[in-house]
Amino acid sequence: MKYYLLLGLLAAIVTFATVPLVRWAARKMGAITPVRERDVHTVPTPRLGGVAMLIGVAIGMAVASTIPFLRPIFGQGERGPWAVLGAGALMCLLGAADDLWDLDWVTKLCGQVLAAGLLAWQGIQLITFPIAGLTVSSSRFSLMVTIIVVVVAINAVNFVDGLDGLAAGLVAIGAGAFFAYTYLLSVETGASSYASLAALILALIVGVCVGFLPYNWHPSSIFMGDSGSMFLGLLFAAATIAVTGQIDPLGAQRQAFPAFLPILLPVLVLALPLLDVVLAVFRRVRSGKSPFHADRMHLHHRLLRLGHSQRRAVLIMYLWTALVAVSGAALAVFTARRVAVGFAVGFVLVALFTLGVPRGRRNPAEKPGRSSSAGRRRSAFRANQL
Repeated sequence: MKYYLLLGLLAAIVTFATVPLVRWAARKMGAITPVRERDVHTVPTPRLGGVAMLIGVAIGMAVASTIPFLRPIFGQGERGPWAVLGAGALMCLLGAADDLWDLDWVTKLCGQVLAAGLLAWQGIQLITFPIAGLTVSSSRFSLMVTIIVVVVAINAVNFVDGLDGLAAGLVAIGAGAFFAYTYLLSVETGASSYASLAALILALIVGVCVGFLPYNWHPSSIFMGDSGSMFLGLLFAAATIAVTGQIDPLGAQRQAFPAFLPILLPVLVLALPLLDVVLAVFRRVRSGKSPFHADRMHLHHRLLRLGHSQRRAVLIMYLWTALVAVSGAALAVFTARRVAVGFAVGFVLVALFTLGVPRGRRNPAEKPGRSSSAGRRRSAFRANQL
């Protein structure tokens, strides 16, 4: 456990130290998010934050390869860690190109499929499922399922990246819960080695998100952009695929339900982003628009219209993600009855917090984030550019 924690801390420090340089480069290259009608921010803000995350993961992975405890992951003939890093770098570069030049959705989708295909080609693919030993019948079907899982995860994180600190915080919470599940289940089942590619990836994800959040918390000085959201989505998908079939959950003595969790937990962790994706696609297709057409109907936009501030809306999304993710991970060590009771209590508390809009909030019809200080903040931004 201590090695994972140290590597996560290293990734956080590297990301935190690298963000100012990336932010400076983004301003020089013109990778700036303007203030558009659908946006919540009030000042043009640099993006490319995902580049700092990539550097954090790369250095963390390089250091991990020198640790004897993690040698089984990087052993002779093992290409998994470097395949994940390579596919992640490809995804980050594609996102950086979009941050700079606003690529069309077809180009981004093709790039996502290419990165997912690279993962599968290097052996990170869904072959076995820990449910009654189910095995994918053909390599072609395995490749197709892997690509679908990766592309859905990438776009789920990308769609939810709409408020300061939202995507980074949700992914950090979800990855932390999934990491706890992966590690505790290894202990519970008496695995011969606690070294796990999935646990390593998840620890690094948490680290880079924590290192990036101080700059991304409202009011944000930099956005992760597509370079960050797509990068995190691919890493999370890779961790999900890596853990599936590597641990025999049926060996857990406490209960049989954990057998389903390697598949269900990632879905639970990304429940809010996935729900947002499904609703957005349905809404846009029904109105005759592209599924990738941007609008102001995402879940976080709805919370703002209820009267919540940006920070409170982000906190609400954090709480719902933590409730679902922690409840799922808890099934590795607690009985389903105890987890259900805890989930019910948490559900009531989080629901009350969600519906309890503070008094005196502005008119929900007014665009969130607009205020009399917006002009002064734009002037300050322009002054900093000179």
